Amino acid sequence: MYGRVIGVTLAGVRGRLVWVEAHVGRGLPALVLTGLPGAAVTDSRDRVRASVENAGLAWPLRRVVVNLSPANLRKEGPGMDLAIAMGVLAASAQVPRDRLDRFAFYGELSLRGGLVPTPGALPAAIAAARAGLEGLVVPLANAPEAALVEGLAVVGAERLQDVAGFLRGSWSPPPVRAGSDAAPEPHAVDLAEVRGQGRARRALEVAAAGGHNLLLVGPPGAGKTMLARRLPTILPALSRDEALEVTQLRSVAGLLGRPGLVAARPFRA
Repeated sequence: MYGRVIGVTLAGVRGRLVWVEAHVGRGLPALVLTGLPGAAVTDSRDRVRASVENAGLAWPLRRVVVNLSPANLRKEGPGMDLAIAMGVLAASAQVPRDRLDRFAFYGELSLRGGLVPTPGALPAAIAAARAGLEGLVVPLANAPEAALVEGLAVVGAERLQDVAGFLRGSWSPPPVRAGSDAAPEPHAVDLAEVRGQGRARRALEVAAAGGHNLLLVGPPGAGKTMLARRLPTILPALSRDEALEVTQLRSVAGLLGRPGLVAARPFRA
């Protein structure tokens, strides 16, 4: 028996779609992963089986082979758990296949059958939207983050049996609202407060306008720190595409905090 679903892995800060093929055949009960899985994906073998069983679903007592395609792309992170589980359920005829080619699956599973918050939901949603998929299934905690991508139906679920019920048509996901955009924080200082330093101020303006790096050199007390602290006050506001990219970086790093778009332009001095 054969089943195929779409998963997402992270390649750097970008999401890449992965075909998860599952075959249930003759042989001693085992789960074999092929297709260049990383350490976190390899560790998911026992985790996925325990999650399926504790969710009240049946794990096939046969040899299960799961292939992650393309084979030349290394699959990293725990976000492949949900796709592997759904591939096995599809191969064992426990969920219908009519929606499997229209939705991608991304999320980590707990041993109790729950979907736990997983870093990188926003890059996964961007990858699914760019591929023209109808939607993305993610943990409920990640749904507002994934919903920041326009034109993509986001399904947020707390349990593995809810995802199976969604595919069977017996469970309706709760409505998902995209996280609200963060308001820019007011600046405590301003470049307009600086008197003199004409050449240094001109250098700051050129760097801010062109997005250049800037090195300030001078003796202690010359005003280097003062000027550097005021550079963010003249940086242009982020466009939506830029805000998505910045939010994507924080999502992968697990530093997003709140699900809305990041409004502050990255700056380090």
